[in-house]
Amino acid sequence: MTARSRLQLIAIAALTLPQPARAELPEPVRAMIDAAIATGDEGKVRTVTELARTTNPAEQEEIDAIVARFETAVAARKAVEAEARERKIRAAGVFDNWSGSGEFGAFRATGNSSNTGITAGLTVDREGIDWRHKLTGRVDYQRANGVTTREQFLARYEPNISISDNFYVYALAQYERDRFQGLSARYAVSGGIGYQAIKNEKVQLSLKTGPAYRITQFIGGGSDNRIAGLIGLDFDWTISERLKLTQDTNAVAETGGSAVAIIDSRNTTLQLITGLDASINSSLTARFSYAIDYDSNPPPGAVHTDTFSRVTLVYDF
Repeated sequence: MTARSRLQLIAIAALTLPQPARAELPEPVRAMIDAAIATGDEGKVRTVTELARTTNPAEQEEIDAIVARFETAVAARKAVEAEARERKIRAAGVFDNWSGSGEFGAFRATGNSSNTGITAGLTVDREGIDWRHKLTGRVDYQRANGVTTREQFLARYEPNISISDNFYVYALAQYERDRFQGLSARYAVSGGIGYQAIKNEKVQLSLKTGPAYRITQFIGGGSDNRIAGLIGLDFDWTISERLKLTQDTNAVAETGGSAVAIIDSRNTTLQLITGLDASINSSLTARFSYAIDYDSNPPPGAVHTDTFSRVTLVYDF
């Protein structure tokens, strides 16, 4: 018998020998993984399966197969849900799919007026496949001994449309009135491009810029029409499940924090609002915000800077 024949016989004998039984995932470990999968929570499944891999290194392949089946099922479910949402949005009427929040509380003002009063606000928005519409209104008011000592109104509408994953085009129309700042009415329109720099569960950051046109009517009479430029930045940071910090440099948001700069050769205005939202329950939030309004060239008799401290309750609907 040749050496080659002997090797062939040894190989055949090895194949016919009983093979050791393949290790199986222990039942308690499998039950733990099944329980995590039953919750549908991807984070829990990831944590439990990582622990299972660590404690059962011989069953890596079986655990990987379980995870792969779970991820495939989750992806399929999300695809079905996304398709259903898209169908619902496309079939919605003009007055459907709106959501928003109402806000009511107290403010403290310094600058052109120094007083404490009530504040109320309303924000509604509607998100479509590509379009988003946002309407904002706010009133600060105080009246004492038959005399109005604080009266500020703001109304704003901003639609925008996504043109890519990160870029969007916006438009803006805004009205404000504050007779203690010497403004009978101020109108602003703007349009331009925005960029979503960061967008994840914890942090969101977007910037936008574009030309603007502003009409200012003064309490003492007269008006001023100017071409200007608008710069905006929105920043939201979800510190924890119940706590959120907002410092948005945004021409359109009073979401607890916002800021806007409208710049022209004669008069630059800047609004900064820093907010802290503390969630009370799924619909109710306590909001603390501090605002600075700066006007580089205010009407005669008015000062450059006003500040507003607000404490409000916000109801989401």
